[in-house]
Amino acid sequence: MEGKAPIMRRSALAAIAAIGSVSLLLAGCSKADDNKNENGTKSAGANAATKGVVNASDKKGGTLTYELSDVPDSFDPGNTYYAYMYNISRLYARPLMTFQPGAGEKGNTLVPDLAAGKGVPSDGGKTWTYKLRAGLKYEDGSPITSKDVKYAVERSNFARDVLSLGPNYFQQFLAGGDKYKGPYKDKGAKGLSSIVTPDDTTIVFHLKQAFQEFDYLVAAPQTAPVPQAKDTGVDYIKHIVSSGSYKFQSYQDGRQAVLVRNPNWDAKTDPLRKQLPDKIVVKLKVNPETIDQDVLAGDAIDLAGTGVQASTQAKVLTDADKKANTDNTYGGRLVYLAINTKVAPFDKVECRKAVQYAIDKVSVQTAEGGPIRGDVASTVLPPDIPGYEKSDVYASQGNKGDAAKAKQQLKACGKSSITTNIAARSDRQPEIDAATAIIASLKKVGINASLKQYPSGKYFTDYVGVPKFSEKQNLGLIMMQWGADWPSGYGFLQQILNGKAISQSGNTNLSQYDDKSVNELLGKAIGTQDLNARNSLYTQIDKKTMDDAVLVPLTYFKVLLGRPQNYTNLVSTAAFSGQYDYLNIGVASK
Repeated sequence: MEGKAPIMRRSALAAIAAIGSVSLLLAGCSKADDNKNENGTKSAGANAATKGVVNASDKKGGTLTYELSDVPDSFDPGNTYYAYMYNISRLYARPLMTFQPGAGEKGNTLVPDLAAGKGVPSDGGKTWTYKLRAGLKYEDGSPITSKDVKYAVERSNFARDVLSLGPNYFQQFLAGGDKYKGPYKDKGAKGLSSIVTPDDTTIVFHLKQAFQEFDYLVAAPQTAPVPQAKDTGVDYIKHIVSSGSYKFQSYQDGRQAVLVRNPNWDAKTDPLRKQLPDKIVVKLKVNPETIDQDVLAGDAIDLAGTGVQASTQAKVLTDADKKANTDNTYGGRLVYLAINTKVAPFDKVECRKAVQYAIDKVSVQTAEGGPIRGDVASTVLPPDIPGYEKSDVYASQGNKGDAAKAKQQLKACGKSSITTNIAARSDRQPEIDAATAIIASLKKVGINASLKQYPSGKYFTDYVGVPKFSEKQNLGLIMMQWGADWPSGYGFLQQILNGKAISQSGNTNLSQYDDKSVNELLGKAIGTQDLNARNSLYTQIDKKTMDDAVLVPLTYFKVLLGRPQNYTNLVSTAAFSGQYDYLNIGVASK
């Protein structure tokens, strides 16, 4: 998932991401618990939200504000893949399963949401059955049924020409998924035959192969119910029918969305949500520096959850009061450079290896904000994802690159120089700075790359995620940040390495990597019941990918979040890339 936050697309997903280790106190932050903030109230201390819930409260009322520097891919729960949208969409769209609010790894705990319990597997993990809770209603008071969940999955996965932005796991794994044309083209009442709804509270999924992590898959917002009669395809975003504790009061494309309490939400059917604020406002296209100012003033949350800007970071780390209101955590994400195997000469492994050796990763780390924003990376899997094994295939002294080896690989590729383009998101200054550092490294060995910038809201839908566009524009190198769709090797690797995941829009396999052995290993892994054996297969996939040099690991991402003091129930969760869990944040009295 993109950690944009991405499942979650990417960092896009961005974006569902898992984190493991979450401590790592900020330098010089000891005794932070004794600090008081500017309005005189005592701070919980640096990293407090990585260890527990800060400002725990059941107080109702007030307006909660989120701010985003661009626009999300979509508010439609069936057409999004950013981690922060997976996070916030749960306020108005309840999936079958979700993640329990909790600090760090505790946030990776799966719990039933729309479902009454976890999935019941049969047939060796090829069939999964879920029962819905009783008494579920939409915002208009009409009942939520299992047929609405079935339809939600069908529209989100099988109408890729209309809704292309989310992952397509269901399409890949449901029996007959390769033949079903989706509900907009198939007007029959039956729909996809491998999803069965024997009654209004039961849904059964029949898979073409065993899928041992299926409970994680149904935690995606794609299983949030959608009434077919109210679906308007890509325009559903304008009138989303809520199944959660909040509903849309208004939506202005590119400007803001306003959510208010859903009067037909019943706490008896929902043990997770508290429905605290009167109103939730999501402001879009806000200047990043303005977001930082509002966060530090205690009056907003950075929706993307990617942390404060570099200029703000310097102010925060030199001010004890401000430092005490921050959370520094691993984001369960990898910052990397995708090498497009469909853009010559990077269709040759030697040219890709030249890029691997050429890059000074320390300069990239510095451009991103230093060690506090990430450790230098050398593997596809981050250290906090199962299957990680320490390795450095393209090691260089001090992680500063090896120009001699890079030139050797260029020669082996039949090249003395290469001219290409490198893509980065225009509203993410650290990403632009990192790309600029990469350009400088590559130039030293004869690889001349020009920077191309695209807005994050359309990065995958219109630009780098469209293979025809990336090839036409000679985008041989693409900046990327990725977090696990769920906390496993498969949840991290599938959408960026499996050839079957390549799509013509909203694509996240930016290298367009389609290797038969990797595809087969992924399929074998997800059907393997023994956890240790499964994780060993993920390690093999990591090593094979690095040998093929299809992406350059840059840093194991860390985030430095500003913690707004005027809000309650703030907890940094592994499930959503280290972001605060958006399910139950409230407004404190001033």
